[in-house]
Amino acid sequence: MAVKIKLKRLGKIRSPHYRIVVADSRTRRDGRAIEEIGKYHPTYNPSVIEVDAERVAYWLGVGAQPTEPVLAILKKTGDWQKFKGEPAPAPLLVAEPKAARPSFEALGGDDEGKGEAITQKKKAEKKDEAPAESAPESTEA
Repeated sequence: MAVKIKLKRLGKIRSPHYRIVVADSRTRRDGRAIEEIGKYHPTYNPSVIEVDAERVAYWLGVGAQPTEPVLAILKKTGDWQKFKGEPAPAPLLVAEPKAARPSFEALGGDDEGKGEAITQKKKAEKKDEAPAESAPESTEA
């Protein structure tokens, strides 16, 4: 029986998530798998790649063949180089944790309600032009 390490697609139409699975080469893409050994979420920034390195090493050791997309993932994680005895690649980019927004108290906000408007009130606009004086109208007869 030929065993392959391949991607099993999950998720919605435009939101794919993949599981890295070990399956018989004759099974369909989303069919029954022997074992799940990792996750791949390409839509996140940066992409999420989680691989169980021990299980990958085991399956590669017993002759499982990775598909091209899985081979690219294994090269990024360094598992393929470890299996082949080559030097490891540069570490993967890890998403930085988002900085928490400063709280209201940290910004110097008071908890007391003063009952005043926060924004400045607009002053009534003064009319610069004085009303035009009415000129005596001459009536010609």
